[in-house]
Amino acid sequence: MKFMKLGSKPDSFQTDGNNVRYVASELATDIVVNVGDIKFYLHKFPLLSKSSHLQKLVASADDGNDEVNIHDIPGGPVALEICAKFCYGMTVTLNAYNVVAARCAAEYLGMHETVEKGNLIYKVEVFLNSSIFRSWKDSIIVLQTTKSLLPLSEELKLSSHCIDAISSKASGDVSKVDWSYTYNRKKLLEENGNDPTWNGVRSRTVPKDWWVEDLCDLEIDLYKRVIVSITNKGIVPHEVIGEALKAYAVRMLPGFGKGGIQCGDVSKARTVLDAIVCLLPAERGSVSCGFLLKLLKASILADLGEMPKRELVKRIGQQLEEASVSDLLIPSQNGETTIYDVCVVQQILKEFMMQEANGATEGDEIQEARKPGILSEASKLMVAKLVDGYLAEIAKDPHLPLSLFVDLAEMVSSISRPAHDGLYRAIDMFLKVHPGISKSERKRICRLMDCKKLSVDACMHAVQNERLPLRVVVQVLFFEQVRAAASSGSSTPDLPKVLKDLNSASHGSSRTATTNTEEDWDAVASAEELRALKGELAALRLGNGSISERNGGDSRSHNNDRAAISKMRSLLMSKKIFSKIWSSKGGGQGENSGSDSSESLGSANLEEGKSTPSRRGRHSVS
Repeated sequence: MKFMKLGSKPDSFQTDGNNVRYVASELATDIVVNVGDIKFYLHKFPLLSKSSHLQKLVASADDGNDEVNIHDIPGGPVALEICAKFCYGMTVTLNAYNVVAARCAAEYLGMHETVEKGNLIYKVEVFLNSSIFRSWKDSIIVLQTTKSLLPLSEELKLSSHCIDAISSKASGDVSKVDWSYTYNRKKLLEENGNDPTWNGVRSRTVPKDWWVEDLCDLEIDLYKRVIVSITNKGIVPHEVIGEALKAYAVRMLPGFGKGGIQCGDVSKARTVLDAIVCLLPAERGSVSCGFLLKLLKASILADLGEMPKRELVKRIGQQLEEASVSDLLIPSQNGETTIYDVCVVQQILKEFMMQEANGATEGDEIQEARKPGILSEASKLMVAKLVDGYLAEIAKDPHLPLSLFVDLAEMVSSISRPAHDGLYRAIDMFLKVHPGISKSERKRICRLMDCKKLSVDACMHAVQNERLPLRVVVQVLFFEQVRAAASSGSSTPDLPKVLKDLNSASHGSSRTATTNTEEDWDAVASAEELRALKGELAALRLGNGSISERNGGDSRSHNNDRAAISKMRSLLMSKKIFSKIWSSKGGGQGENSGSDSSESLGSANLEEGKSTPSRRGRHSVS
């Protein structure tokens, strides 16, 4: 720490009790200066020779009254004692902790050069400019002390000079940083022996964010001014600014690092959060999506204003593919029935999906410039997978309405993803936690997934799942047979019209389709039926495999397909529950696939009974 000594005489200030200060001298004191509850017994000559303000006070005092009051002097009794010692020529030491108080008190007392050459104001200014403002840590300490001396410290531009000195050093070339700074993260690397710059010699490269932790000691209003000054210089990368804001949030908001805040001083938390949101760099990716989501969680807990929350939702939506499921689990406010705030996640997802729409409406030149903001296929798939995982988590909430689950799933339904296993797990979890939903609701939620996109493991689980409607189990069985036929070497059977209709109704690919079926078709399969269907499927696979081995070529593949489909028809026809489904003939809309495999099942017409329209009008009722 820099310091400057003034005067050469020994310090002869003494204390008499708690409220009296005096100078030990052979000469009797002739003036009493009152500062708050403390009385200073001093001598007029050394004081009046350097202070124009005291000259005026003494001159205006009543005759014979040698007592003056300066209760409003900046810095209080401590600052007055520094100024008095300087007037007496006693040794006084100025440092980063008291220099601002001395400067403001000297200004208050009028200790200018016009009163006497080499006065206190001049001495302090020399010390500030030659030492304090050139020292990194001293500048930060001095800036902190200016807050208690407002508004005079602002009028004297002490705060602005400190801010400029700090921002200039933070924006300087890191190769020229030769002063001490706090950097615990680097220190931890070295202590653990993981410092990449360690070559047997302690030569440490200065990191770009070397200044981040030292600024965390500042109050939020001063911190905001420093960050704005650093940003305006345009030298520090926006990622470093983002790292600084993250470090400050962790320091100033207890519990923030764990995704929440400890509700102590809520008003202070609001001030800090509002400032951080305002300071976020405009560049996409300057802060992580996880950090933005933590800010959003804290903002909801602190009941921050709508504008900052909307800004955070927008920023999160622009880089949602970086998020994790745990990041999105935002607790609901008090009074809400659901565990998690699903509505805010819907808003975030809407912002994500809007990027593609906004990019498509731009011209070619603008679109090229905005390329990083336009959604890539990889980003879409990552978000679709993220939403599937999120749905599986919120499905565990017994109070989650079906409409919220379905609406959220449908927001990413336009993203074509290769597998629907994650969506199946989410649907299965919802059915498990909400056993009391109606048949129409069960059918509505199962329409979200495409059975053709389930993996072998998912199919194995689905055909034994007693929570699924029977139509879904049959679809899974059929597509499993199609997969088995393809893997055995025979040509893949064309999808019969009956299952084309079922499939389009199940995952919503045909939103205007109008089909009819019996009530039993949407009933939940019993354990006995599932076991029987599974056993028939296994036998069907074995039979199909042996036929394939005997054939060994494409010339008889159609016969294999016909045999497989014939056995599938026998499987379905053998169950009483399907007797009505296959009784009517005629093919409904008269659509045939034109292959042998379609002849066996494609002419059957399904009539759906008790079909309940979904909230989005997915089905029409005939």
